[in-house]
Amino acid sequence: MSLTLRGSMVALVTPFRNDAIDERALASLVERHVTAGTSALVPCGTTGESATLSHEEHDRVIDLTVQTARGRIPVIAGTGSNNTREAIRLTQHAKQAGADGALLISPYYNKPTQRGLYLHFQAIAEAVEIPIVLYNIASRTAVNIEPETFAQLAGIPNIVGVKEASGNLEQMSRILQMTKGKLALLSGDDALTLPVLSIGGTGVISVAANLVPQDVAAMVEAFQAGRHDEAIRWHQRLLPLVKALFLETNPIPVKTAMGLLGLIEAELRLPLCEMSEANVARLKTALQEYGLLTQQGSPSLEAGGSRLKAKTGASSLEPRT
Repeated sequence: MSLTLRGSMVALVTPFRNDAIDERALASLVERHVTAGTSALVPCGTTGESATLSHEEHDRVIDLTVQTARGRIPVIAGTGSNNTREAIRLTQHAKQAGADGALLISPYYNKPTQRGLYLHFQAIAEAVEIPIVLYNIASRTAVNIEPETFAQLAGIPNIVGVKEASGNLEQMSRILQMTKGKLALLSGDDALTLPVLSIGGTGVISVAANLVPQDVAAMVEAFQAGRHDEAIRWHQRLLPLVKALFLETNPIPVKTAMGLLGLIEAELRLPLCEMSEANVARLKTALQEYGLLTQQGSPSLEAGGSRLKAKTGASSLEPRT
């Protein structure tokens, strides 16, 4: 039981059409990432609107993602819940479907103690023999998983990583220090991917990779290959686009952007609703400046804009889509 947690992993959106899963569009997105250098697919997370999927839909998204990937790219299925028994059931299904790992958000709304968090994750890990990545995002769950709790959880063999979205680099450094390298640290925030890599992180579970998978992968690869100046230039190029993708609650902007680019229907489920006109205009500007949209609002044929030149002028990278 092994899972390499390294590189750019996409927090995959769930495309809808007429309030149902758009299976054709989902399969197309999976194929796109297989060829774009994405390191893993992460369906049914926050970006995948798991909170508004029925249990049957949740299972279907994971089934279809695994079936389309066909082992060419790992699938880390979102299986978290604030109900431990439900999380076990979802994780069991992910394993049966052939997922390579599971992403488990900390329980939301219940506000468990740190001991409750430990017991929750321990119960799931003992019930299902699958690599588990913990997801810490107190802004959505109301409870932070403390570094001391991660240190305890690191003793459970199939808990192998953490998607950290606290925004707190000191906390992330302490997690790495206290878990003694047992847990891979993944950025849960596109804007902090490069800083997280710099303190010992191994990759990102990225929202922006839904739009520009090759660019996010190129940034991570450049850093890990020791080409730090190049990684910084990718970071600076991506930052305005990343900022635009969080003008409103994720995944509203990214699905709106993907709709503008013709990748999916920009359909959301309540309580998420369409973007305000003012923010759509700001999003379009960011997409145009990146080179993804023409000034007329059509998807750019280049879909990535001008080349990112190396400082020496000896090499260049094509921004990717």
